[in-house]
Amino acid sequence: MSDDARHDGTGSEHGETDEAAAARPRRTGWRRLLPTWRMTVGGVLLLLLLVMGGLIAGYLLVGIPPANSAAKAQSNVYLYSDGTELARDGDVNRENVPLGQVPRTVQRAVLAAEDRDFYSESAVAPAAMLRAAWNTVTGKGRQSGSTITQQYVKNYYLGQEQTLTRKAKEFFIAIKLDREESKDEILQGYLNTSYYGRNAYGIQAAAQAYYGKNVGDLTTAEGAYLAALLNAPSAYDITAHPENRPRAVARWNYVLDGMVKQKWLGRAERAAMTFPALVQARASAGLSGQRGYLVEAVRDYLTEHDVVDETTLRAGGYRITTTIDRKRQNAFVNSVRTQLMDRLDAGRAVDRAVRAGGASIDPATGRVVALYGGIDYARQYVNSATRRDYQVGSTFKPLVFAAAVQHHSVTQDGSPITPRTVYDGTDKRMTISHGRPTGFAPANEDDRSYGPITVTEATDKSVNAVYAQMGIDVGPGTVRKTAVALGVPADAPGLAASRGAISLGTATPSVLDMTEVYATLARHGRKLPYTLVDRVTKAGEEIDLPRRAQTTAVGRAAADTTTHILRSVVDGGTGTAAQAAGRPAAGKTGTAEQDKAAWFAGYTPDLATVVAVLGQHPQTAAQEPLYGAAGLDRVNGGDFPARIWADYTAAALADRPVHDFDLQLQEGAEPSPSASPSADESASPSDSASPSGGPSGSPTASGTGAPTGTGAPTGTGEPTLPPTPTDLPPTTAPTEEFPTVVPPEADDLAQRWGGG
Repeated sequence: MSDDARHDGTGSEHGETDEAAAARPRRTGWRRLLPTWRMTVGGVLLLLLLVMGGLIAGYLLVGIPPANSAAKAQSNVYLYSDGTELARDGDVNRENVPLGQVPRTVQRAVLAAEDRDFYSESAVAPAAMLRAAWNTVTGKGRQSGSTITQQYVKNYYLGQEQTLTRKAKEFFIAIKLDREESKDEILQGYLNTSYYGRNAYGIQAAAQAYYGKNVGDLTTAEGAYLAALLNAPSAYDITAHPENRPRAVARWNYVLDGMVKQKWLGRAERAAMTFPALVQARASAGLSGQRGYLVEAVRDYLTEHDVVDETTLRAGGYRITTTIDRKRQNAFVNSVRTQLMDRLDAGRAVDRAVRAGGASIDPATGRVVALYGGIDYARQYVNSATRRDYQVGSTFKPLVFAAAVQHHSVTQDGSPITPRTVYDGTDKRMTISHGRPTGFAPANEDDRSYGPITVTEATDKSVNAVYAQMGIDVGPGTVRKTAVALGVPADAPGLAASRGAISLGTATPSVLDMTEVYATLARHGRKLPYTLVDRVTKAGEEIDLPRRAQTTAVGRAAADTTTHILRSVVDGGTGTAAQAAGRPAAGKTGTAEQDKAAWFAGYTPDLATVVAVLGQHPQTAAQEPLYGAAGLDRVNGGDFPARIWADYTAAALADRPVHDFDLQLQEGAEPSPSASPSADESASPSDSASPSGGPSGSPTASGTGAPTGTGAPTGTGEPTLPPTPTDLPPTTAPTEEFPTVVPPEADDLAQRWGGG
């Protein structure tokens, strides 16, 4: 072809281009609207650029947010000493556990159910997301298409709403999280944040909810069922909905078969598995009944001993193993019910005012093994075992005697104070100090006069006149110091009483405080501070507990001689009801002023327990006398408190061998041949030559001989106590109860006291 032909349009080296072009049909009509291939390619490239730009922008703009509050919320879990659950104190039933506590087979069951390629795949699965979106749009059911990483992001960082915005955030956060955390960390977070039904958040709570065990004890079959629940908890809980069983079994089989496919489970082992039985669904433990009292006492112990501060404790996540023995706790509740509560009549006004508190300590270890706070924490808010606003009455008298022996105290005429020492037990007898009347002349119970009486018999009968004088002889300061050494809190209200009033129980330590005191006596005078907690962990980490150093409160002779006279109280004094325990026992009854409280404090060589029955108006919360309660004229420590003590002690020690006391007594403490001393006995060097109280001729007969202005009572000697202030409960608590208060100053207390 010539050059002319090439350039004149009549020919071409590629053919007749111009003619072909002229012959090509023109696009007309709607065809003109269709994109060319060039436009299509360009559009696709532009879309890809926009998508890439959006992904880059999203990755740069979307950061990993802080965890949402719901994901962090946990319960504190409180356990009995045997590891069984006592209570949870949070609204969210969750307890985080390290991945290492979850059996490998349970981990793999979850992977088989939710994301079998978790450890090998990326954080997101776009294909699965598109497939899930298509299935949702086409009516095949809403599906997430999310990896475990994405589900964890949704649980921990975002929320459960189904929106495009949330899905987009989930996508980018998952990618970033996968770069910052290991697969194990992500799986641990997922297991601890997922919902399993039955109000159980996290694998540990689920193990307890469905199988009543810790996650570490789950079998493969049980783990497979919990893994099945992740897909749709309500659809697979066959206990609440028995009709769901076929669907639940099918899903369970799917999980196990997936484990076999992944070679995580042998075929023979798989074939041998049967669908595991579930425990019955139950309501949240809550804090009703005794649980609230126990949780409150443990919380106070942890915060007061600086184990954890209150704010951190309320944030949750702690696993607290208490010292409470479940069997003994139940025995205590049963004893209070059968020996007291079942005998009350709701139609009797005074019976509606009856409260009870109790505590029990193992002397060998100082562990609180049982604690009775009241009939129900939801109905009676204040813990009767730990409140410090009721006088302990005559249960304080053994502390006076222990102080006397410990400090080698003598009577006004110089004779050593021993169980055989003779005192003047005359009613309303004026106490004497260094030959002078003190102005304090308390009445005995029922205004009874005893005349010359040994310390042992005065303890048996709880004679106020004797112990008021003994308190003067020992010295109120010495009594106070000894009481604190034995376990009474130094700041206990009423402990600062002057003259002889302190000896008659003006102080108001709690039931738990007094249990520690009597446990110290049972331990031969060695004080070991009580504990309510055996172990505390958080996220698998051990929390240090306070060191409990043992100290000598009083010498062994002082403690054992006190035990010696307290055995007599049980054997033939005001505490004979305690004999029903069927064991060697020592104890002391006590009744507060105006019979507003009745106590029994006692111990065997193996267990120290204190019980108090308290009177409190159900509406005003004011302390009330117990006159007429349960149909009795009056309630004293030898009645309901001693009966409860005996019934509980018998049950609590039913499986333990019987031990007798091993006592080392002070010199001259051997029992007298008879209860009432003869003239010859009173001349013994270890006894007073005359009833103790002052030199011959001192005003020892009655308070009426006291000089004017000394403060001695007139008439019947019964001035009344100022009324106890009425206190209001916390604003969030029921209005019936009230917090601990400080009673009136002891010097202003009445001269009339209860006895045993």
